[in-house]
Amino acid sequence: MRARYPALHWQILIGLAVGAAAGLLANAWCPAQPDGTPHAGLTWCVDNLAKPVGQIFLRLIFMVVLPLVFSALVLGVAGLGDVRRLGRVGLRTLVFTLILSACSVGIGVTLANVVRPGSHLSAARRAALRERYASQAAEQVAQARLAKPLRETLLDIIPKNPFQEMVGALDGSSPGGGMLAVMFFALLFGIALTLAPPERTQPLIRVLEGVYDTVMVIVGLAMRLAPLGVAALVFSLAAVLGSEILKTLGWYVLTVFGGLLLHFFGVYSLVVGLFARLNPLRFFGRISEAILTAFATSSSNATLPTSLRVTEQNLGVRREIASFVLTVGSTANQNGTALYEGVTVLFLAQVFGIDLTLTQQITVALLAILAGVGTAGVPGGSLPLLVMVLQTVGIPAEGIGIILGVDRLLDMCRTTLNVTGDIAIAACVDRTERR
Repeated sequence: MRARYPALHWQILIGLAVGAAAGLLANAWCPAQPDGTPHAGLTWCVDNLAKPVGQIFLRLIFMVVLPLVFSALVLGVAGLGDVRRLGRVGLRTLVFTLILSACSVGIGVTLANVVRPGSHLSAARRAALRERYASQAAEQVAQARLAKPLRETLLDIIPKNPFQEMVGALDGSSPGGGMLAVMFFALLFGIALTLAPPERTQPLIRVLEGVYDTVMVIVGLAMRLAPLGVAALVFSLAAVLGSEILKTLGWYVLTVFGGLLLHFFGVYSLVVGLFARLNPLRFFGRISEAILTAFATSSSNATLPTSLRVTEQNLGVRREIASFVLTVGSTANQNGTALYEGVTVLFLAQVFGIDLTLTQQITVALLAILAGVGTAGVPGGSLPLLVMVLQTVGIPAEGIGIILGVDRLLDMCRTTLNVTGDIAIAACVDRTERR
């Protein structure tokens, strides 16, 4: 008989626990010097053993970021090819999606700035982190001094050479808007696909679908290494920071939960009441089956059949509208993911003592909104795009190990928000179309 292994999310949690426990023990056995300098032997172990293992996992994710971003965004927008056929339905779906995504990111960024979950580390621990990543910090200071005015920053979103932007998007060497410019090109490319003759563009769409499916297979293979990678990354951080990192992680989880609950019961209730003319409590009650399915599966795609059924049968949304809005929304409307990524980026910036300027926070918000469009509707699908956003604003990607252990629980909650948002948009579009 084949041995049965725990599900991947349990393996990641085990990896987190083992890495954290080993790191805390190592921190206790090899305490820092009185001046806060880490133990020399422990530093060698982290730099030469644990960190390279974690880097293997990270590099596998880095490797697929660009093809995933491009193919996912192009296909997400190309899915709106029905805009000409459904007319106003497609436009209203897009408007509601952007509004809800902007609200979710706004809530997340605001809470992260108010609560500041990553600032609960002591000055000594933060100084140790700052010293470990001093070279990256120096590069960011130098880049900040060469910062472009807002006018040029906005113009750089439109790339002169998208391929040149792709080459330098992850290491900061792109001449223009970097990843934001790549996303703009992908969005415009997808719009153009919807306007071109379908018989000419269908082969290209099939190629991009093949690229997307292949990239997701690579992500799946990389995620198999996640338990070991998480253990190594968390060991590296816990060995240096000790128990303080666990307390800081608790503040992060509470901040994400607070943002998701505020968006779920606040924004969705307001939107459903105003535009769908539904009692919010009745709305949530009628779609409870889809909510529970989303929470259990952590997958918008896996929840799609249930969402379609409850939206048509329990809310009375017309089948053609429900099919269009929910199918596109399973990829293009990821409110919870956008909120989560906004909080996570600011949290890790605070952990590493990196002060993001207003322009950088606006960039984070825009990238989080666009990343929500390009996120795969499967468990862990936001990870590559989260790494991309971290890289864009100069936050060490190694910090992702801090949050991976609790990502499964947060994934369940944000997927619930994503699916509920899809159904809310379908109800709103259907109601406005009946006027």
